[in-house]
Amino acid sequence: MRADDRHPGAVPEIQLLAQLLSQAERRVSRELARILEREQATIEEWRALALLSDGDSHTMSEIAAYTMLPPPTLTRLIDRMVADNLAYRSPDPHDRRRVLVRVTARGRSRHRRLVQRLERDGQETLTGAAGDDLHQLAVLLSERLSGG
Repeated sequence: MRADDRHPGAVPEIQLLAQLLSQAERRVSRELARILEREQATIEEWRALALLSDGDSHTMSEIAAYTMLPPPTLTRLIDRMVADNLAYRSPDPHDRRRVLVRVTARGRSRHRRLVQRLERDGQETLTGAAGDDLHQLAVLLSERLSGG
């Protein structure tokens, strides 16, 4: 039985879920931005460093997908990160038309500091939930988003 069948005038479950997820994303993003600002970092930089800190080289397309940034915005972000010695670009050895981006030692160090700051300041502040609740939510969302 659907939510709107039980309660006439009730919001359909899919609409409610979409609304709740949007509200949660906005709240978490605002709080992340506030915490990262203390380190003079942005959410986009943190996301890019999170991907690049895996030690692999990544294409701009991979970074764009991970950071959810359009190509022109990503290019400006990577330009700043290269200027700040957080990342460097190199031509793809298999396709000279593509550029690969890799984290520098300074970028890896910055990523560790950002993660430590977020863990210290963000866990309770972001949701008011206990660590186990956050882990369960992350697992559930990961499974659903990956089609599991």
